[in-house]
Amino acid sequence: MGRQERQELRNRLCLLIAHLLKWQFQPQKRSRSWLATIRIQHLYTIDLLEDNPSLKPYLEEALERAHKKAIILAIKETNLPNKTFPAQYPYILTDILDDSFFPREASDLLDE
Repeated sequence: MGRQERQELRNRLCLLIAHLLKWQFQPQKRSRSWLATIRIQHLYTIDLLEDNPSLKPYLEEALERAHKKAIILAIKETNLPNKTFPAQYPYILTDILDDSFFPREASDLLDE
């Protein structure tokens, strides 16, 4: 498994996770652009994994590393405080690989 492919996976996951976080924690600003980015990054991630099956064992580590960068990106793009976003990775692997997954609004989680 090449270093370039691992980096590409982390980059794709970072953009995907950042937009999922924005979708969840700033629902009033949802846009077609965010939706398109989520869908495109999902497809790129799936393609990358299909083209490089050796990346699958690295996926959990890549998710963890991408999550840290995604929070920084989400903070920058939303101007929400750091404490808004979960310190631990909030989505499960099957969610990330599911093209129909969109996180629920943070306010919906408070009602549970």
